[in-house]
Amino acid sequence: MNPHRPYLVGIAGPSCAGKTELSRQLSALFSAPILPLDCYYFDLSHLPPAERARQNFDVPAMLDHDLFCRHLTELSRGAPIQRPVYDFATHSRTTGVEVVQPAPVIIVEGLFVLYWEVVRSLLDIKIFVDLDDESCLGRRLIRDVKERGRTPESVVSQFHQTVSPMAAQYIRPTRDFADLVILGDSPIEKSVATVTEHMDLHRASGAE
Repeated sequence: MNPHRPYLVGIAGPSCAGKTELSRQLSALFSAPILPLDCYYFDLSHLPPAERARQNFDVPAMLDHDLFCRHLTELSRGAPIQRPVYDFATHSRTTGVEVVQPAPVIIVEGLFVLYWEVVRSLLDIKIFVDLDDESCLGRRLIRDVKERGRTPESVVSQFHQTVSPMAAQYIRPTRDFADLVILGDSPIEKSVATVTEHMDLHRASGAE
């Protein structure tokens, strides 16, 4: 392990399993920037709004994998990046960017963080946050209605049509690549303690 390069913590799992909350807690603990994979959805502003909404956002091909990998590689080398800003209400990228500075610890969070081999190879620790579909749907209803301008009916329909089946096809199998599995309904303090203990052991071992 190179002590001078950032320590990259990858956090994957189904939608609304608890990835973001764990990421925020670890970010606060380590003063670590978060690189959200959600920011790398392709811009759909060239499509009519109704057609944008019909897209399947729960497949890896909807994300700009090349840009994400390039940015992650740059951060791993200690270089800052300018990540895109995505507007979920309009399914488009804004004209702004957000600068992410390298730091001793960087949190990398998103549905497919453990899906791509090249991304996995850059991570120092790979975490999968798991939770049952029913609980994920309940959380997603609250989030999407409040934060993303969705109706409850559209959230439920999308969950059953694409979110759950695509999680079963693409996301849940990546649990096998995880160094650590965290249950999304566990007390957050317990989850953070489990992760930090694993990180301490990993760093002490000097493992790559």
